[in-house]
Amino acid sequence: MRKFAAVPRHLPTSPFKARVEAPRKHFAVGDRVTHDTYGLGRTISVEGDIAVLVDFGSRQERITQPYTGMFKL
Repeated sequence: MRKFAAVPRHLPTSPFKARVEAPRKHFAVGDRVTHDTYGLGRTISVEGDIAVLVDFGSRQERITQPYTGMFKL
């Protein structure tokens, strides 16, 4: 049997700050984007919340969640 690690809950009396989850990024077909590595591009395909296919002009790249380094313009 597999055991999964439980996410610890934040206690109100804790001296540590609660963990804040970053908002998820959502992209649609045709969105203009910029990527830290590949530069400017346009999304050409969206695979739900899993990945997006982006055309950067000279190449096409499949960028997966959490879309690190990619931002919508």
